[in-house]
Amino acid sequence: MHRRRWAILGVLMLSLLIVVLDNSILNVAIKTIATPAPTGLGATQSEIEWAINAYTLVFAGLLFTAGLIGDRLGRKKVLLGGLLVFGIGSALAAESGSPGQLIAFRALMALGAAFVMPATLAVLMNVFEREEQPKAIGIWAGGVGLAIAIGPITGGALLDHFWWGSVFLINVPIVIVALALMVWLVPDSRDPSPGRLDPIGVVLSVVGLVLLVYGIIKGGELADFTDAKVLSTIVAGLVVLAAFIVFEKRSDHPSLDVTYFKNKVFSAAMSAIALVFFALMGVTFFGVFYTQSVRGYSPLESGLLMLPLAAAQMIFAPRARLVVDRFGNKATTTAGLIVIAATLAAFAGFEADTPIWLLEVVFFLMGTGMAHIMTPTSVVIMQALPREKAGSASALSNTFRQVGGALGIAVLGSVLSTAYRDGIEGKLGLLPPGLRDTAGESIEATLGVAAKLGPRGQALVDPANDAFLHAMHVTALCGTVVALIGAVVVAVFLPGRTTPPQKDKEEPELVAAVD
Repeated sequence: MHRRRWAILGVLMLSLLIVVLDNSILNVAIKTIATPAPTGLGATQSEIEWAINAYTLVFAGLLFTAGLIGDRLGRKKVLLGGLLVFGIGSALAAESGSPGQLIAFRALMALGAAFVMPATLAVLMNVFEREEQPKAIGIWAGGVGLAIAIGPITGGALLDHFWWGSVFLINVPIVIVALALMVWLVPDSRDPSPGRLDPIGVVLSVVGLVLLVYGIIKGGELADFTDAKVLSTIVAGLVVLAAFIVFEKRSDHPSLDVTYFKNKVFSAAMSAIALVFFALMGVTFFGVFYTQSVRGYSPLESGLLMLPLAAAQMIFAPRARLVVDRFGNKATTTAGLIVIAATLAAFAGFEADTPIWLLEVVFFLMGTGMAHIMTPTSVVIMQALPREKAGSASALSNTFRQVGGALGIAVLGSVLSTAYRDGIEGKLGLLPPGLRDTAGESIEATLGVAAKLGPRGQALVDPANDAFLHAMHVTALCGTVVALIGAVVVAVFLPGRTTPPQKDKEEPELVAAVD
């Protein structure tokens, strides 16, 4: 047992903090980035989705290989290299001059983050013994809650005083501190018999995911999923992903070992993580527009409104293992997903004048549900594989989380976009055709056109809010269905409460007999 393990956990959480912090900061900044220059970049809703998903897709696509490289070369080396690349990407993203540049530099940041995330959990599994791992993983998961709390508040404060690029530049000093502490404290570890790298598998997974998510986003942008280009792109993505699975199954050195999924408990835990992030990332996406565009809160105020969600995660994630000890993985995780489903359904009843304290209650319950899903499923996944495969197990867990989040933003973002366009189209008849298409893309685009039209544009504000609220209700109900599916999966496949062994009572008798 490593004598500095708790200090090492602190350094690992700092590394995790910046990876999660970046996404939570960006969620607050998306409205500002969507604002025309000089305030923002004038990004469309689809460009905003790509700024988020470029990070997520590169991250998810490279996690398999990042976990294997960490197991082979050493997790400390991979952590240091990943943090350095992440810091460089953050500095470049802060100076982006167009949405295209921002998307490209976000992808570079994801390249670094892909090597950071699995290595943190792999190091944790190596410095803690099995008995302390659930507690350590609970604290590690609580770090996600801390990042969710710090991110929006930090982002809002920065946007109140500096330009939008400051939300990325803030990562640089954190990276420098994390690098220094890691060199000093964190020990290196590796798999004594690592597998070979799998470049073909990596390429197939990235290409398949990009095609699939691009098709879904494009369908939402056009409000037409029957369009030939949309259908062909989605089908091509599914075909490539199917080829990836077949290739991995036949490979003697797969980046994704599909035999892991023969274990129903392991598969159910993975599915729970993917489905909960599918639902939550979609909600986070429309939640920012609800609080800022419809309710009129500033970025900082919007960040403060998410504090209950983060506080609940920080409070309950380290303690979730105690609930698991008493009620078992099945009951704990199923209850968590039902709570998530209920909070998503609550968004379907929110209007422009809903008391804000109700939103705060919903966010707190959402964070509570997440804490009781993330900790138990992470422990199940990490303990299902041998310790020397910790990098691979962590990579798989984070891949499913990121892919679930990417598809959540793409699918639920497309549902939001399609429902909004359907609701606002009839109100844009007096606008020129070109301006009509632009104004129909999102509530932010409609309000931007209304602002340019001056007093005449005020007639568009109320219809835009009404159309968005309807779109949000539809999207929230879709997320609710996804969370309920997750609850059914874990209720069927996760193990129930385990009966503790009776060794404590038997051992004294055995000792007496031997004496």
